[in-house]
Amino acid sequence: MNTSYRDRIARRFIWVTASLILVVFVVIYLVVNFSVIENIDRELSLETQEHVDQISIVDGEIRFTYRDEWLEMEHSQIQLNPIFIEIVDLKGETMDRSPNLGENHLNFDPILSREKETKTLKVGIQEVRQVQIPLNYEGKPQGYLLVATSFQESRELLTNLRNVLLLLYPGILLSLFFSMRFLAGKSIEPIREIIQKTNQITQSNLNERVPETEQNDEIGQLTRSINNLLSRLEQALIREKQFTSDASHELRTPLAVLRGTLEVLIRKPRTEEEYKEKIQTSLKSIDRMSLMIDQLLALARVSKMNQANLDEVELHTFTEEIADLAKKETGRSIRFHSYLRQPLFVKVNENSLTMILNNLIQNAVKYSELDTEIELAVGIHQSQPFIAVEDHGRGISKDSLEKIFDSFYREPDVIEQVIPGTGLGLALVKKLALESGIRVEVSSEKGTGTSFRLFFTKSDLSKS
Repeated sequence: MNTSYRDRIARRFIWVTASLILVVFVVIYLVVNFSVIENIDRELSLETQEHVDQISIVDGEIRFTYRDEWLEMEHSQIQLNPIFIEIVDLKGETMDRSPNLGENHLNFDPILSREKETKTLKVGIQEVRQVQIPLNYEGKPQGYLLVATSFQESRELLTNLRNVLLLLYPGILLSLFFSMRFLAGKSIEPIREIIQKTNQITQSNLNERVPETEQNDEIGQLTRSINNLLSRLEQALIREKQFTSDASHELRTPLAVLRGTLEVLIRKPRTEEEYKEKIQTSLKSIDRMSLMIDQLLALARVSKMNQANLDEVELHTFTEEIADLAKKETGRSIRFHSYLRQPLFVKVNENSLTMILNNLIQNAVKYSELDTEIELAVGIHQSQPFIAVEDHGRGISKDSLEKIFDSFYREPDVIEQVIPGTGLGLALVKKLALESGIRVEVSSEKGTGTSFRLFFTKSDLSKS
C-alpha cells in the first residue's frame, strides 16, 4: 500500500496515543466508580451502626425502640438520599420496615450476612446498595437488619461519565490524527524541498547544492551529508573526464607516430638501415603505449585494492632491500642510510609501499645524471617514521610542484627534451599513498635535486 510518510507517522502516533488515552479513561472510570461506591458504603456503615443501637425485642418481636425514627424524611421518602430499612426473622419474614419501601422488600440472603459484604441490588425498579447484619439477643441470633441506600444517582453519574468518555475518545483521536498529520506534514516539508532539489541535480549541474540550514539537527545533517556526497561525485566526475581526455590525448600521440612511420615505410622501398630506424621508432611508440597502459591499469586497480590488509613492515630492512634491488636493476649508484638506532615497525600495505618506492626511484633515475648518486633514507621526524628518496638531478620548478601529482602532467622543458615518460608515475604514487594513509611531502630546487618523503601516521607506529 502506497501510503505517504506523513500519514504513517500520524497513524503510528494515533495507535500509541489511542492506547494511552484508553488506559487513562479506563483508570478514570474505575477510580470514580471505586470512590463513589466507597463513599456510599461508608455512609451505609454509619447508618447501619446507628440503627442497630435503636433496635430492641418487644414481646418476642424485634422492633425499633424509637418509632419516630420512621418519620424522618430519609425513611419516609425516596426522592432525596433515602435510607431503606427492613428487619426480618431468621427465615427472612418481614418483622418491621421503613415506610419508604412501600410494597417492596429488601433482598434477604443469609450468606450475605455471614460474609458481611455490601452489594448492589435491585429493589423494585430502583437500584440500591445494601448491607445486612445479624441481630443477636443473649448470644443467639434473632433476625437480621437490612439497610440500603439508593444507588440511582450514583449509577446515573457513572453512566454519564462513561458516556462522556466514550464520546470524547473518538473525538480526541480524530483531532489528534488530523493535528498530527498537519504537524508531520510541516515537519517533513524540508525533506520535500531536499527531494525536489536533488531531483533537479543531474550530471550536467553537479555543482549545485541543497540549501543548508543553520540548525545542527537531523535535517541539517542530512543536507550536509547530501552536499558532501554531491561534492565527491562532482570531483570524481571531473577527475574521470580529465583522466579520459588526458589518456586519449596521450595515447593518440604514439599511435600517430606509429601510423606515420608505417605510412612512410610503405610509400616506396627503403634501405635496410631506414627500415631498422623506422621499426625502432615504432617499437618505442609501442613501448610508450604499453607503459602507459600498464600504469593506467595500475591506477584503476588502486581503488580496488584491499588496504585493510595491513602488514607489519620493519622499515630499515625493507628499505635496504628495495635499494639493493633497484641498484641491480638500474645499474645506478643508490646509497641507503638509516637514522634509526633500533628496528622500527609500521603497519602498512607492503605491496602499495613497494610500488610507491619503485616509482619514486624510477623518477630519480630518469631525471638525474648517470654519475650522480640516489639516496634512500629511513628515520623518525617529530615522532613520525619516514622514508626519503633523494636525487641530485634537474629538480622541479616551484610552479610545477603543485601539479606533478596530476595525471599526465609533465614539465614543459621535460617534454621539449623528449625525456621518456607518461606523467602517471607520481599520480599513482599519490593515489597509493592516500589509500594507504601515507603522507607525501616533496621539496625541490631547480638544477639541484628533488627529495620525496613518505610519513607514516602515529597510529601505525609500533616498536619492537
